[in-house]
Amino acid sequence: MLSKNIEVALNNQIRIEAESSQIYLSMACWAEASGLEGIAQFMYAQSDEERAHMLKLIKYVNERGGHAQITDLKAPRTTYDTFQGMFEELYKHEIFVSNSINELVHITFAEKDYATHNFLQWYVAEQIEEEATAKSILDKINLIGDDKGGLYLFDRDIQQVAVASAAAAAATK
Repeated sequence: MLSKNIEVALNNQIRIEAESSQIYLSMACWAEASGLEGIAQFMYAQSDEERAHMLKLIKYVNERGGHAQITDLKAPRTTYDTFQGMFEELYKHEIFVSNSINELVHITFAEKDYATHNFLQWYVAEQIEEEATAKSILDKINLIGDDKGGLYLFDRDIQQVAVASAAAAAATK
């Protein structure tokens, strides 16, 4: 059984994961409308991944005797000045999510809910990967600078990342 405090904290994380999915979906729409097909495909995949994270939390809360709650979400930003600015926002958002997961882990440890603490370790590892990916992408974007040819190649390269991620996700199902 989940304590009420942990149930509330997990429901907050469910909302954060849902908002993450919406943010990345909005980024995908902007990229696609801007002719950045590879970036759009990558962001659609990121949106799907965040939704899967949300569903995993929902199932956990309900299986542990809690009640997962679906609440209102903040509307995401719909336009960006540059694709670099969009990826900077993505990186900052991943850091925010990591901090939220870390706080959730702290709560479970303080309440001695070791089952939930153990469950959340997957999210801790996932956030390390998400932050590293976002940072790596930003590093590549900074190398490109204002080079249009570099942007074209980056868009194609990131499309391959999205395809590889989708294949890996399908293989684990």
